Amino acid sequence: MDKRYHCPVELAVDVIGGRWRPVILAHLKEGVHRYGELRRRMPQISEKMLVQRLRELESDGLVSRHDHGTVPPHVEYRLTDEGASLAPVLQALYDWGSARAARTGTPVG
Repeated sequence: MDKRYHCPVELAVDVIGGRWRPVILAHLKEGVHRYGELRRRMPQISEKMLVQRLRELESDGLVSRHDHGTVPPHVEYRLTDEGASLAPVLQALYDWGSARAARTGTPVG
């Protein structure tokens, strides 16, 4: 049986919620990234957590994974069309976070 939501925000948060999912999506909004690039951009996430979140996002149809089948491994991640449809939402979160950091003096970067 499909999960039933009582509010569209509930569905949105279920899909992109959590600490790392929106951050991964925001980085991929900028373009295609290899796994190592994502790791460097998010130094506080563990490898296990990054792999789990990428797999979840892939399963949800927001991210696609392309393995070039080379040694050493060359794996790239990109947003699917569905993931790219989140660009305005991710930009709004980015803008709000930047403004909030400026208002509160919170260092970002």
